[in-house]
Amino acid sequence: MSGIHGDKYEAILDAAYTVFGAKGFYESKISEIAEDAGVAKGTVYLYFKSKEQLFTAVTRRDCEQYLAEMQGALVQHNLAEGLLRMANLHLHYYYKRKQHTQLFFMTPNNNPDLIEFMRGFIRDYTDMVTNKLASEGVQQPEFHAKAFIGMLERMKMDILWNQDFHECDVDQTAEWAAHLFMHGCKARVQ
Repeated sequence: MSGIHGDKYEAILDAAYTVFGAKGFYESKISEIAEDAGVAKGTVYLYFKSKEQLFTAVTRRDCEQYLAEMQGALVQHNLAEGLLRMANLHLHYYYKRKQHTQLFFMTPNNNPDLIEFMRGFIRDYTDMVTNKLASEGVQQPEFHAKAFIGMLERMKMDILWNQDFHECDVDQTAEWAAHLFMHGCKARVQ
């Protein structure tokens, strides 16, 4: 029945996103998610067989939205503009989720469906960046894509854990990251 998507389904996903994001997977209870969604606990189980399946559905929805936004950011931009747009999107994504850090750090670590989905997401994300770099003539585009994403992932940690990191810092950090990637360390030496 998990293929049925309606108001209750979306309300459950929204509530699960909030509860999982605040408490993490292991500390969250289906009853809390149901209460936040305004449905009975049994209704959650009509849509999702388990808490793991619900967490995977929340993750899937979030990641699919992210990839759609990223695809839009890459269309019809030169490499420098594309990298800046990618960095902005990546870093703003995590800034918007700063209050939901447990979505990233307190997750079910042995769920094969979630692991397989995340492998696919990482592959799709890397391929998207690789294809952009390749279309711009970058040598070894997959290696460069992994390096760029890795740099952004490290900056994500500052956003999520540094309480002094503000939204205005995101744009500046994205600009520095894109510039560093395009021009290297010596470009900023004065």
